[in-house]
Amino acid sequence: MNPPDAATRRAERLLRWYPKVWRSRYGDEFTELLISEISERPRSWARTLDVARGGIVARLTRAGLCGFAADPAAQVRASLVSLGCCLAVFLPFGAAMWSQLTIGWQWSAPGTTATGIAMVVMSAAMLAFLVLALLAAVPVIWSVLPPIARGPSADLIAPSVLFLAGVLALFIGGRHFGNGWPGTGGHPWAHRALVPGGLAAFSWASTMSVSAYWAHPSALAAFPAAEIAWMAVSPLAVASAVTGAAKAVRRADLSPGVLRFEIRLASAACAVMAVFLAGCCLWVVDGGAGQANLFHAGTIDLLAIAVLTIALAVARQAANEARRGGLRLTVR
Repeated sequence: MNPPDAATRRAERLLRWYPKVWRSRYGDEFTELLISEISERPRSWARTLDVARGGIVARLTRAGLCGFAADPAAQVRASLVSLGCCLAVFLPFGAAMWSQLTIGWQWSAPGTTATGIAMVVMSAAMLAFLVLALLAAVPVIWSVLPPIARGPSADLIAPSVLFLAGVLALFIGGRHFGNGWPGTGGHPWAHRALVPGGLAAFSWASTMSVSAYWAHPSALAAFPAAEIAWMAVSPLAVASAVTGAAKAVRRADLSPGVLRFEIRLASAACAVMAVFLAGCCLWVVDGGAGQANLFHAGTIDLLAIAVLTIALAVARQAANEARRGGLRLTVR
């Protein structure tokens, strides 16, 4: 039999499978139960696996990815936050692939019809993402600003500052490093103007961190020090903006009407993600390298497609859970 202090330590380690909110509410009782079981059966893989399974389910429920929360509004907000995090992963990888195509597009017509279709599909999807982002942000900002204007509100001010800091850093860095866009000075051809050069340059600069050069340190070392620093910092800026937005959505008092509107946008976002992924796959599978290898799809693009697929799958689950929570909002 284990000494009581050893059993307590093991119980506390097992309890870490559960999210902090769950531990605050049920942790003491559950710890006592675990200590009792560990004292009787010091070794039990079944118990460890059961606790791990329960903790993962609790975390997924907390994230709005499965189960039913007691508060449907909280469930919807959690699901929307998870979907937003999926988009925060999807968009940098997707935009990096799109930026790769836009560079080739500035210099030459694609060598295959598949690449041309992929470019049109991905460009239309990028525009749709921009529209959806604006539509989603307006009602949230409208809900966050009045409480802040009425007086100090640390619950909303801190996330807002974090969000603005991330967005500002991305904007400044994207504009600055966009001046070095490889598509500048390309050769004119019939459909070259499909994508505005400034937008393509900003997208390229903002996603420089998604690069195969990380696997080739000697080649990466040839880059200017400022670019390498930006490649390392830009993901942190994205993380800052996403964290701030997520905390604001979780803490803001969003009305049922706003939540239902955001749920519809979430479903639309999943549809656009699927369309964009289809365009990526069309290019990688059937597109050619084109003139001067400008449209070549490399290993980094295959990795990006895998990331996009996983992000889309999780986003769809989050959207489904948000819809389920939305039905409970309607009933109340």
